[in-house]
Amino acid sequence: MDTYRLQQLNAQLKGMPIEDAIPFILQNIQGKKVFSTSFGIEDQVLKHYIAPYSDEISAFTLDTGRQFNETYEVFQRTLDKYPSLKIETFFPDEKDIREYVHKDGINGFYNSIESRKECCRIRKVVPLQKAIKGASLWITGLRAQQSANRETMDYLEWDEANQLVKYNPLLDYTLDEVESVVNKYGIPINSLYARGYLSIGCAPCTRAITKDEDFRAGRWWWENGKKECGLHIHAAKNN
Repeated sequence: MDTYRLQQLNAQLKGMPIEDAIPFILQNIQGKKVFSTSFGIEDQVLKHYIAPYSDEISAFTLDTGRQFNETYEVFQRTLDKYPSLKIETFFPDEKDIREYVHKDGINGFYNSIESRKECCRIRKVVPLQKAIKGASLWITGLRAQQSANRETMDYLEWDEANQLVKYNPLLDYTLDEVESVVNKYGIPINSLYARGYLSIGCAPCTRAITKDEDFRAGRWWWENGKKECGLHIHAAKNN
């Protein structure tokens, strides 16, 4: 999709309620649409709005094999609340996991940033490529408030690496606004959230944060710098 068309659509989306924005996107972008969920609070809100369009949007999750049990619990509660919603699970390749553990150890990601990124690549990035194959639109729960490198995002962006358009419906939402939607509609959320896990990934790589810490501080807390796993860092501005 060309830059001018994305700019046009972004201008129309600004200020549009999400319940109107989802069908607007479906009408204006052709091809396969996918929605990725890690069962974080943002993704749970999106499921509420996407569920009525489950025939047009394919939902998926990446099971890294190192998830919290609480994540599986909210997975089931979500399906119970939204029976029309189908969520396909993608897993890492067993051979890749065996080779990684043989080389770096079962918890090798603690040893170096390179080892951690390789674990993320095997358990997340490679399965993601399978999940979004053939898609023209990828819907995410990213918010600008989550981290400094997400503040320059648009609702719709061209993802050069994956050759598709990424759609960030909750871009301008604050955490308070997300929580308000959850409370209004009784949307199930991960029970870890109330215990300070605002950003929930793999169990060995996630901890609770205090009220004074950055939103992403609980992810890979032993590292400094940007806290990303490789799923979204390649997103480019509309070019």
